[in-house]
Amino acid sequence: MENFSDLIRNRRSMRKFTGEELSQDEVLTLLKAALMSPTSKRSNCWQFIVVDDKETLEKLSYCKESGAAFVKDAALAIVVTANPLASDVWIEDASIASIMIQLQAEDLGLGSCWVQVRERFTANGLSANEYIHELLDIPLQLQVLSLIAVGHKGMERKPFDESHLQWEKVHINKYGGK
Repeated sequence: MENFSDLIRNRRSMRKFTGEELSQDEVLTLLKAALMSPTSKRSNCWQFIVVDDKETLEKLSYCKESGAAFVKDAALAIVVTANPLASDVWIEDASIASIMIQLQAEDLGLGSCWVQVRERFTANGLSANEYIHELLDIPLQLQVLSLIAVGHKGMERKPFDESHLQWEKVHINKYGGK
């Protein structure tokens, strides 16, 4: 990417992936971005589980009733967890790490899509968090916020159209200020 503005304009959620695997360098670069993400008081309360096993990716695709089926076709998924006992803003810290992974993926020319896990449920009504805990043997003190599916883009998407920016949602100095 030439600059950050291009990066955020071009980053679009990708739910179609090719079968091509990621290189070790690509995976390492994605994880560096996650590990360098800012956290409150530098608590680093997050932890990441990289899943590239196809059978496990298939099982992860059932972590919620809808909106995760594409995970089975991704080259990998990074499960973003955090420890609520280590930071009262674990959701924010894990969210920042999640988007840093997505921005890094775009910078590498890869596609990604966020799968919301917190407060979501499987088709059988089991908490998505519990489902993933059992599947990946995650310690109880960690909560799963999201998983980020990453892979080589299986389709092209147009950059974000700035003519659709909702400027009416921006307020100056006070709500309703222009």
